[in-house]
Amino acid sequence: MSLTDKDLSYREIITKAVCGKGRKFSQVTHTITPPHKPTSVLGVWLINHQYEAVKSDDGIEVVGTYDINFWYSYDNNSQTEVAKETLSYVEAVPLSYLDPNHRKTTAEVFAETTQEPSCVEANIVTSGNAVRIKVEREFKVEMVAETKVCVLVNENGIDDLDGEKEFDFDYDGGDFEDLDPDLLDDDI
Repeated sequence: MSLTDKDLSYREIITKAVCGKGRKFSQVTHTITPPHKPTSVLGVWLINHQYEAVKSDDGIEVVGTYDINFWYSYDNNSQTEVAKETLSYVEAVPLSYLDPNHRKTTAEVFAETTQEPSCVEANIVTSGNAVRIKVEREFKVEMVAETKVCVLVNENGIDDLDGEKEFDFDYDGGDFEDLDPDLLDDDI
């Protein structure tokens, strides 16, 4: 038995879907002034990283903090100490993909760090009283909102598919960045 137009109908399903996504790598420089004039840099650790995603007009902002622990020597390398400072940041992450139907809708936003903040360079500044610390970090973000999906329905069920009952539902885990957002229904 073959399928005819009378056997088929369409349904609209309301679901949550990724309607925006982006990624941003950044390098920032912090200047720390320890209690003693540093002679040399012995080590830098960034710990206690906490962040959250917030929707903004231009995309998603990642708002967070981390502690910088700076180990240094002073008094002509005769003493050492660890200077600690908590730094806060706001990282604006632009969306490389945004469904135009969801620019103004209420959406949930998520951020994931793909590279935790880490020190890549630390130098004593020319005046000798402070240390300049270069930090790298990277985030990927997603915006999730309700949307409609239109699906084709066979009213007679799965047994009416001309004996073809093998379906390949394998998903390779790839991103959907290559999808054409213009194919979405404008009535959504």
